[in-house]
Order: sequence, then structure tokens, then C-alpha cells
Amino acid sequence: MNFGRTFNSRYIIGLTLISALGGLLFGYDWVVIGGAKPFYERFFEITHSPYLQGWAMSSALIGCLMGAFSSGYLTDRIGRKMPLIIAASLFTLSALGTGLSSSFSLFIFYRLLGGLGIGIASATSPMYIAEISPAPLRGRLVAVNQLTIVIGILAAQVMNYLIAGKVPDGATDEMIVASWNGQWGWRWMFWAETVPAVTFLTLVMMIPESPRFLVKSGRKQQSMAVLEKIGGREYALKTELEIIDTLRSATSKIDWKGLKNKKLRPVLALGITLAVFQQWCGINVIFNYAEEVFTSAGYSVSGMLFNVVITGMVNLVFTLIAMRVVDSWGRRKLMILGSGGLSIIYIFLGFSYYQGIQGFMILMIVILAIGTYSLTLAPVTWVILSEIFPNRIRGAAMAMATTALWAASFVLTYTFPLLNNALSAHGTFWLYSMISFAGFLFILKKLPETKGKSLEEIEATFKTQ
Repeated sequence: MNFGRTFNSRYIIGLTLISALGGLLFGYDWVVIGGAKPFYERFFEITHSPYLQGWAMSSALIGCLMGAFSSGYLTDRIGRKMPLIIAASLFTLSALGTGLSSSFSLFIFYRLLGGLGIGIASATSPMYIAEISPAPLRGRLVAVNQLTIVIGILAAQVMNYLIAGKVPDGATDEMIVASWNGQWGWRWMFWAETVPAVTFLTLVMMIPESPRFLVKSGRKQQSMAVLEKIGGREYALKTELEIIDTLRSATSKIDWKGLKNKKLRPVLALGITLAVFQQWCGINVIFNYAEEVFTSAGYSVSGMLFNVVITGMVNLVFTLIAMRVVDSWGRRKLMILGSGGLSIIYIFLGFSYYQGIQGFMILMIVILAIGTYSLTLAPVTWVILSEIFPNRIRGAAMAMATTALWAASFVLTYTFPLLNNALSAHGTFWLYSMISFAGFLFILKKLPETKGKSLEEIEATFKTQ
């Protein structure tokens, strides 16, 4: 990542990586349950209860909703740094508690705590990174948060695969419960998260508050110190004036009623729609319901866990590519590519299930879908959400968008087993194809390009629309 001579690359990258650890824990906590699923379900004896299976898988998303919603209040009242500390603490408690759970109720309680951490981190980490990033670098730096989410996903998938012992073909529920996997394996999958969680908690205490929040709070001297360290005296003076100008019309107390301002409705509608679409495009069912997706294609439980690692590696590679191109190709072009590409890929995936094709062909189509998503909708949506909202209501607006995102994620996760049962795998993915095409049309019509613009320039752009 070439920053040129103007900016303090070591300092900016350091702040970005520390904040983005929230993304890594988001990814790990969100996906680890997929690998543990075949084992904790049998331990808690819920394999014959679709309701409890769905609740176990989606309960963390209720926490995500609560965390995302509360993040608006937290970031606008106490800043960007303290919510990250809160999120790190919640991740730590969740990792320890979930692995120690002796009852299904405790398991759900600690999953909810982890969801709270995800919800807060998912809104705050990209916001913090966007607010410390110079405009020419913001796309790539915010995309680092998506990169760490992907690394967290891959880390969970690899840890699940390494921790789980081989499951013999035809193993009964009783055999699995009595095995290492059924008694301890699934617990260690969750406990492994404590290492990055404690690291995040320790490091996030060392970073400064966001300069934009410092200006908003009247702490201009502290803001100048951070901005000077980022880009020098001239950059600090120019950026502080831009921040002050965008905050001039705002009151000192942020009111959620401000989101009802008619001038803000178009940008709020855009952000919420993109957030919902990122989930309803359907790709995340592959991470959460890998067992169903791959066993339907003829794979065993052990084969499923291995295939999930492959998809995680593809996810990582294409996210790295996205970081290279997000500031050159632009946000709009990548979003159009992703939505249109997925709508076509899902047609072929549904057709393959319809024809009863199994094995390698399904894996290849799934990899193509994940690669497309990882290059486009996954990272770029977070970049757009972090930069399109006005400074004075960014915390509340980001909270609203991420709340909508997690509500959409809950609907997606909870309804997949129902859709799969009613429409079968082919019909379900054809439905996701239609949703992706609708997203393609929306993006084509409504999404402007924001690459290379400062946050203040983007705000001015939306005010003129």
C-alpha cells in the first residue's frame, strides 16, 4: 500500500489494523458456530427441533441488532474508541462463556453477548477507520476491515477443521456426542477466540479518539495533534476546517429525530437498501449453513469442513484483490459487477441442484459465487456505508444502516431452512438470483461514485441531489 510522502503510513496503518481487529472478531464469532453446529446440536439434543436449531444459529444476530442499534448512541455520545473497547470485552466474555456452557440457555445467552460485540464492532470499526483516513486512501483502508472479517472467517474455518476429529461415515448421534467433538471439540472452537479478543482489548486502549469526534466534542487541540500525526500541519489545518464546516449547522446534542430531515432521506434510503441487499443476496447462507449446502451435494461432515476451508481461502484472496481495486475501479462499478454476477451465478447453481449434480461441480460454482461476493458486495458495501453519511449524524445513520443489515441477516439465516424445505435448494438459489438482479437495477439507478472524494465532499454531493 503506497501512501506517498505526505502521510504517516506507519501510524495510519497501525490505527487501521488495531481498529480492524474488531472485524476479525466479527468474522470469527459469526462463522465459528457453523463448524461447531454438527456437534453442539447433538450435545444439547436439539437435532430434532428445527425451531431450536434455527434459534441457536440466529440468536447471535439478535445481539447484532441490539449492538448495531446501540452503536449510534454510543458513538455519538462517548466517541468511537470506547465502543470498540466495549465490543472487545463482549467478544472475550462470549468466547469464554459459550465454551463453558452446560445448558442450551447459557449457550444462547453467551451467543447473544457475542452478537452484541459484532453489532457494535460492525458499525464502529469501519467508521473509525474512515474518520482517520485521508480521502485518497480511505477505500483501501476501510476495506482492511473487510479483510480482517475475512481473515476471522478463515481462522474460524481452519480452527474448526483442525480441532474437529474425523467423523466416521454413518456415525450416529450417540457416537458423535460421546466423541471428542461432541464433548470438547466444539467448546475449543469457541475458546480459541479468546486469543484475538484479549489482544484487541489490550491494543484498542492505546489508540486515540477519532479526530472528527474530537472536533465535534470541542477538543480541537487533541484533534489537531492526531491529524498532524496523520498528515502534517497543512493537512491537519485543512481537514479541521472541513470538519468544522460540516458540523456548523448541527446542534451540540445529536437527536435521532434529525434522521427524519427530508434532505437526509435519499442517502439514508440508499445506505439502508445497500445494507439489506448485502445480506439478502444470499451468499452468507453458505457460511452459516455449510452443512446443508455441501451435504446436499453429497459431501460428508468431514468433507464439508474441508470444503468450508477452501471457500474461506477464496474469500481471502478475492478480498485482497478488492483492496487493490476499490480506489481505482470505484465503488459503483464493483457493486454493479457483484450484483449482476451473483444473479447469473445463482441461476447456474440452482440448475445444478435441480439436475441432481453433486460433488466437485457444486463446489466450483459456490467458489465462483464467494469470489464474486468477496471482490464486490462484501467489502464495498462497508466502504460506502462508512463514507456517505453526513458528519453530524454519521453515528446514528451508521447505526440505522447496520441495524437494517443485521435484521436482514437474521431474516436470511432464519428463513433459509424454511425456504430450502419449501422450494428445495434450486428454488432457493433462484430466489436469491432474482433478489440479486433487483439489487443490480437499484445500484445502476441510485448509487453515485464516491471514490477519491473527502467525506465532506461526499456530503456536499448528496445535499445537491
